[in-house]
Order: sequence, then C-alpha cells, then structure tokens
Amino acid sequence: MLPVPHEFAIGGVFLPPLLIAAVIGVLTAVVTARLLDRYRLSRFFAFPPLVLVGLSIIYTVLFGSLFIGI
Repeated sequence: MLPVPHEFAIGGVFLPPLLIAAVIGVLTAVVTARLLDRYRLSRFFAFPPLVLVGLSIIYTVLFGSLFIGI
C-alpha cells in the first residue's frame, strides 16, 4: 500500500493534501463549466452557478480519494 502524504511541500510552504485536491477540483470544475457553456448545455440547468459548486465538490472528493488518498 502506498504511503498517504501528510503534507506537500511547494516552494518551502507545507500545504495539506485536501487543499491541493480542492484546487485541482475547482480548476477541473471551471473547465467543465466552460465546456458546458461553450456547447450550450448549461441551458438545461435551472441555476448554473450551483452546478459549478456541485461539480467542484464532486471533483474534489474524486481527486482526494483516488489520487491523494484522503
């Protein structure tokens, strides 16, 4: 079993793994929302900003559990 990282050191600053997963999750959700807007699929949602928040949470949990091992 791979060891779970307790913290990441980026430029001498220690960051928690959940923060890294959240940043990656939000960036991925923004890209997904832009693609939904580009292909006009966001018109099927009643409140698209809430969809962005939901996608951010889903992607954060996904990246946290699969890649970081939270």
